[in-house]
Amino acid sequence: MRSVLSWSGVVPAIVTLAVVALSGCGKSSTPETGAPAESVHPVGAVDDHSGWWCSAHGVPEEVCAQCNATLAAEYQQKGDWCEAHNRPESQCFICQPDLEAKFAAQYEAKFGKKPPKPGA
Repeated sequence: MRSVLSWSGVVPAIVTLAVVALSGCGKSSTPETGAPAESVHPVGAVDDHSGWWCSAHGVPEEVCAQCNATLAAEYQQKGDWCEAHNRPESQCFICQPDLEAKFAAQYEAKFGKKPPKPGA
């Protein structure tokens, strides 16, 4: 009977640790700057980054710092960073709405049609 009692405290502790470890908060830090690399995607969402365009953010994948922490660190080092919206200033459609049209024109030139709305 004693072995059953000793496991009664261990099992709930293991389950609690597993839940905490698996839940996470959706944030990590960039190794270069230590700055938070906030997840802009719903937990469990999988984005397809194999194409030319990042549909979630409305820019070409190769420059999407919201999806790529290494790129984010590079933009931050260059001083191209919007602290208020956690993205490059040169890609901040919130502060500079005309930038969305600039990137949309690149998509239209390549594909001959309007891009999907960011986040759609």
